[in-house]
Amino acid sequence: MAMHVPKAPGVAQMLKDGARYFSGLEEAVYRNITACKQLADTVRSAYGPNGMNKMVINHIEKLFVTNDAATIISELEVEHPAAQLLVLASKMQEAEVGDGTNFVIIFAGALLHNAEELLRLGITTSEIVEGYENALADALVILQSLVVHEVTDVRNEEQVKKGIRTTVMSKQYGNEDILASLISQACISILPEKTTFNVDNVRVCKILGGGLNNSQVVQGMVFKRQVEGDVTTKTSAKIAVYTGAIDITQTETKGTVLIKTADELMKFSRGEESLLENQIKAIAESGASVVVAGGKFGDMALHYMNKYNLMAVRIPSKFDLRRLCKSVSATALSKLVPPSSEELGYADTVYIDELGDTIVVVFRLDGKESRISTVLVRGSTENYMDDIERAIDDGINTFKGITRNGAFLPGAGATEIELAAQLASSADMMPGLQQYSTRKFAAALEVFPKTLAESSGTHASEVLSKLYAAHKEGKKNYGFNIDGAGASALIDTVEAGILDLYLTKEWAMKYAVGAACTVLKVDQIIMAKRAGGPKAPPGGVREEDD
Repeated sequence: MAMHVPKAPGVAQMLKDGARYFSGLEEAVYRNITACKQLADTVRSAYGPNGMNKMVINHIEKLFVTNDAATIISELEVEHPAAQLLVLASKMQEAEVGDGTNFVIIFAGALLHNAEELLRLGITTSEIVEGYENALADALVILQSLVVHEVTDVRNEEQVKKGIRTTVMSKQYGNEDILASLISQACISILPEKTTFNVDNVRVCKILGGGLNNSQVVQGMVFKRQVEGDVTTKTSAKIAVYTGAIDITQTETKGTVLIKTADELMKFSRGEESLLENQIKAIAESGASVVVAGGKFGDMALHYMNKYNLMAVRIPSKFDLRRLCKSVSATALSKLVPPSSEELGYADTVYIDELGDTIVVVFRLDGKESRISTVLVRGSTENYMDDIERAIDDGINTFKGITRNGAFLPGAGATEIELAAQLASSADMMPGLQQYSTRKFAAALEVFPKTLAESSGTHASEVLSKLYAAHKEGKKNYGFNIDGAGASALIDTVEAGILDLYLTKEWAMKYAVGAACTVLKVDQIIMAKRAGGPKAPPGGVREEDD
């Protein structure tokens, strides 16, 4: 008879064999903090205009070379549960504001790093969490008093460009002026009168060859495709959009036809041809001059398209087809029937163009009624253009933020130093243990000018002392000059036009403190035993062969 071995007392006796359990400061809290610090250190060197690029190869071996934190963390597939909390906070920042993802992770990492020192001094996690939350509330009040610039007219290109410039500069230093100009032009041209601005209405089309200076904004849609028929240009075009193929329709049931003579064979095929011709003739008579289809064009259909001088364009992506309908105000039809005047879309010109060695079809709307604009990006490599696209995406999200709240704060670390200085001085007046947390919160804010200095090859401690001295003299807008050294290490950010969107800073601080406090509140980690068998794929869908 086998002897029964009792399990160890405690949590372990409730769980399956193989489950893991960690508790207390040493096993749970410090372990979580270490994981979060490592994640923050990974993306920290990518912060700022001189930030280093990361080369990330994802699970399907696609290569990413970028300093965009949102791309880095999404492709890394972080597994540690505590580090995942920081990743989730960063993703929420991306969803809410569209920029400042790196800020969230770095700041949360710095807060946790400083909290570890307090824990070793014997301060409890609940006291640290309470101190951080109170310091955040004070910081948000101070933040409102630091606003130095406001975009009052979102349709004024010069004002908007000034706001977008810094966002683009942090990703593409040196190209900020040309990109800010393209983004502001693309966004303002489609800004609706009443409804809110939708970031998806600005598309990016990347075409290999040329340089960034050859990039341009097109009102309407651009597709990297060739036309199907012989007609290549139409002006004042009325557009019929079909979701399916333009071809002889297949019957639902199979039938057998007994043909006895050659004459009967000729009549049978002619019947199908005449039916297709009548359908395309009816489309042409409805006023349509461009036919867009989601499926293929048959050879016979193309013959009749050319006969009736119709331009044929195939767009296989249903998402692109949907956006085109929105852009030209057309209704997509599922059957090959002549469209009514309400269902027809309109474009000033539809034409094919050759950019580099890529042929594109352009649906251009020159009037104010265009609801979608496209930024044509030119560049030497796909990776380079992908990075440009990420900078454009940040710029578009900044424009959306401007439409909600046009307030701007001084950039280049000036806001963080001013907040740190004011919070540190208010900590001296606080009673009890809360002052320690507030001081550590202020010290965590120093990480941003430090990082900017380190990535620019300057001594961080020297820069910090100069910044504190300048802010003590009342120069609240002074930040770190990444191009300067010695006496010119500081710069008046308002004069230089280095401005950060107020909404970005506000939400980033909220999410970073929220994530850091959640990690600190964890005192036990219980990991169930992994299920046996092969690991499920990330999407959760298994191949039939597996």
